[in-house]
Amino acid sequence: MIEISPQAQAYLRELLAKQEDADVGIRVFVAQPGTPHAETCIAYCRPGEAQEGDMPYEYEGFRAWVEARSEHYLVDAVVDFQEDRMGGQLTIKAPNARVPSVAADSPLEDRINYVLYNEINPGLAAHGGMVTLVELLEDNIAVLQFGGGCQGCAAVDITLKQGVEAALLAQIPELAAIKDVTDHSVTENAYYR
Repeated sequence: MIEISPQAQAYLRELLAKQEDADVGIRVFVAQPGTPHAETCIAYCRPGEAQEGDMPYEYEGFRAWVEARSEHYLVDAVVDFQEDRMGGQLTIKAPNARVPSVAADSPLEDRINYVLYNEINPGLAAHGGMVTLVELLEDNIAVLQFGGGCQGCAAVDITLKQGVEAALLAQIPELAAIKDVTDHSVTENAYYR
């Protein structure tokens, strides 16, 4: 799954040995997978902190938990460690982290982000705007935030209802509603004032 170089494994073992809890491992995941803002992350994973569905992988001296949702975004990922004068740097290269990849059974957040980044944001970019998913509430309400030329724009209600909301609800029928949490009183970058 994830290739962790011998140098990176040694570095991680050293970090994990300094933790107070026994059996501390690492957790690898991709934040905002399949979007231009995707970020591959490694965090400590104390006993009991692994999430449901996380897959365990054994390395020499430690366990790595890989988030199930991130697994296909981490194909061909490489973790390495290079020493330098300042001590060194752990690097993660995940060439598939930003590649849009959704199917009918993909998590709802991934499908929403796919529509936003691949269908809606390219159109909003013509006006210097964009929209991002802030969170998905338990009752399948997508909380969105507009930015750039869309923040404070006089036409944002039309964009939200006739553009963003219509597209998302048509393509993702599980969504109950869309909520905008943008502070539209800030108008210095608004496309229409």
